[in-house]
Amino acid sequence: MNDDAIYQEFLDAQAILKGHFILSSGLHSDTYLQCARVLMDPKRGEKLCAELATRVKAALDTPVDYVVAPAMGGVVVGYEMARQMGLPGMFCERVDGSFTLRRGFELPKGSNVLLVEDVVTTGKSSLETVDCITSYGATVVAEASLIDRSGGTHGLPFPLISLLSLDVPSYEESALPDELKAIPAVKPGSRWLQTA
Repeated sequence: MNDDAIYQEFLDAQAILKGHFILSSGLHSDTYLQCARVLMDPKRGEKLCAELATRVKAALDTPVDYVVAPAMGGVVVGYEMARQMGLPGMFCERVDGSFTLRRGFELPKGSNVLLVEDVVTTGKSSLETVDCITSYGATVVAEASLIDRSGGTHGLPFPLISLLSLDVPSYEESALPDELKAIPAVKPGSRWLQTA
């Protein structure tokens, strides 16, 4: 699949929202990528993740033992990527503000992990997930995401393999353009969800 075909899948799913959004990173943007809309169609999710899995396999020469995704946004894409790659998949959840593995999930010491996210903006959620993974003595060998909107500024210490890179501006609250200041902000992400 080329970039145009992938972008069209997001358009067809009505997954590219316009307005004033506070992203999970805390940055503000006039564009929000609602990957859950893309993944709600199992056939579309399968097609996109099959393409992403192909790219991951072509890019890595290190074997991968597990797929791990952060909840909430990474759960569905992480599951489908694990299925596509024939690997066990699990997700981490926020407990008291930090990611942890629950539900009986464990990573063996020395295992290699593919971290999977829906969208990468600053890499903050990814790095928090890395902390969880490395606390088990496992190593993140790469990250796969549907969309990279970081503009190359994510700062991840391993390869980021994405279906599509989008140049979508994001702003600190103190540097909002006038058109965003005029629109009430909404928080569609999951970082602020509380897990008991």
